[in-house]
Amino acid sequence: MLTSLPSRRSFLSISAATAAGAAVAACSSQQGRSGSGGLTLWTHNGGNTEELAVVTKAVEAFNAANPDTPVTVKDFPQASYNDAIASAAAAGDLPDILDLDGPIMPNWAWAGYLAPLTIPSDLESRIIDSAKGYWNDTLYSVGPYDTSLCFLARKSAIDSIGARVPTVDQPWTRNEFDEALKKLSDLPDYSYAIDMGVWDSAEWWPYAYAPMLQSFGGDLINRDGFSTAEGSINGPEAVAWGTWFHSLFADGLASQTPATDGQDFLQGKVPMVYAGGWKVLQAQEAFGAEEVLTLPPVDFGKGAHVGGGSWQWGVSATSPNAEAANKFIEFLMQDDYLVEYSNAIGNFPSVPSAISRTENYGEGKPLEPVYEIGKAFALLRPATPGYKVISSIFDKAAHDIVSGADVKKTLDQAAKDIDADIASNNGYAAK
Repeated sequence: MLTSLPSRRSFLSISAATAAGAAVAACSSQQGRSGSGGLTLWTHNGGNTEELAVVTKAVEAFNAANPDTPVTVKDFPQASYNDAIASAAAAGDLPDILDLDGPIMPNWAWAGYLAPLTIPSDLESRIIDSAKGYWNDTLYSVGPYDTSLCFLARKSAIDSIGARVPTVDQPWTRNEFDEALKKLSDLPDYSYAIDMGVWDSAEWWPYAYAPMLQSFGGDLINRDGFSTAEGSINGPEAVAWGTWFHSLFADGLASQTPATDGQDFLQGKVPMVYAGGWKVLQAQEAFGAEEVLTLPPVDFGKGAHVGGGSWQWGVSATSPNAEAANKFIEFLMQDDYLVEYSNAIGNFPSVPSAISRTENYGEGKPLEPVYEIGKAFALLRPATPGYKVISSIFDKAAHDIVSGADVKKTLDQAAKDIDADIASNNGYAAK
């Protein structure tokens, strides 16, 4: 099961009691469809009070303006959400409107869960590419926000080693990055040069490390037809990535067991961390805005990349009220709500016209670099129904490589496993 990255990491922590209460509420809230003419909406935001509040506010406003098609919300804890959707699909009881993690969309469209969206073409054209979900050249989902990966670094540490500060226009090269890490590792005040975030799990690994693989010139799958991973995930460029990735830990530049949630960086134990936009404000609060550098991804030879795509909204294929469901998604994608999303959870709006109205994005604001990095370097995860399996296979392979497994053999096996899944699903041809 995939998990979203940006939206589950609110800048405000969520207490266990709040999450538990949301789980109970989700279980006790209305099951199935609402009454005649009404719409049901399911969301993964159970326990995420800030994001759920934005959805609830939009629903209340929509219902007031559209009393004949009121929306009823059911919120699930994220950990159980995808399973609930699969169970509802099997029972023929999907909601009218549902949210979904961007990279899982092609699988749900292929499986028959989703109907194509029919939002106005003007709105579709204004949404950034990483917040639109296409499969077979058809739009199935749109999202209100996205975020970006970045490196956060202590300015004092970078200055002390004499390294060039990389920019969006001129990221670090591999040689510059490697040299900076070696010098940072020699500083006496830190345990390691960098926290690479390997404490995290699930979708983080392909979201975070596949862009580095792609910058080396490899990929999770051949995107020309999405019919094979052979030569992409296990070619010479991919092996070079795996060898380099393993060396970070074997050479003592990064820990295999860092503290969770980037705490090693926030507590001053490392001068650099690989994280996302959701960490910037915390870092600035810990050290001061002038001491925190928000740096772009490294260009390992084939261009710098970061993962793109977060949670998005779609309409179920079985909805008897698809026109009204599309109307609600259009309503939710107004700039006003995109600004509220951004202010609540820290991600940047998916429509550029809303950027300057947010608290943290826009010229001179603290998260401006996060948006600029995402705009310049976002690369969507492969838009194939097989991504669910690809993600888990890459996750295992990358873990094994960090632990010291033979890189070539590990990636060869990953290619075989991905291709076997594709074959067993008839190439994931449209049903």
